Amino acid sequence: MSVLERVEAALDSIRPYLETDGGNVSVEEITPEGIVRLKLLGSCGSCPMSIMTLKAGIEGAIMKAVPEITGIEAINLTDIDDPNAVLPENLR
Repeated sequence: MSVLERVEAALDSIRPYLETDGGNVSVEEITPEGIVRLKLLGSCGSCPMSIMTLKAGIEGAIMKAVPEITGIEAINLTDIDDPNAVLPENLR
């Protein structure tokens, strides 16, 4: 199984939780240095809690399942102070 396939399998294990809040994630790139670059989709792309989701859920799942991954980056992370950030319905 390739690194990408193992990363996708790790993401599949947490996707139901992301989808509950109307979000998802896609793998954009895995760099030669082992960094997974992700795009946050749906409500994850505009949620000010995205940094916590990324660090607590996504990063943990990937790094546990694929030890050769050295880091996770979101290419479209919403800043918690962004005036356009919108919390998912169940977090309001």
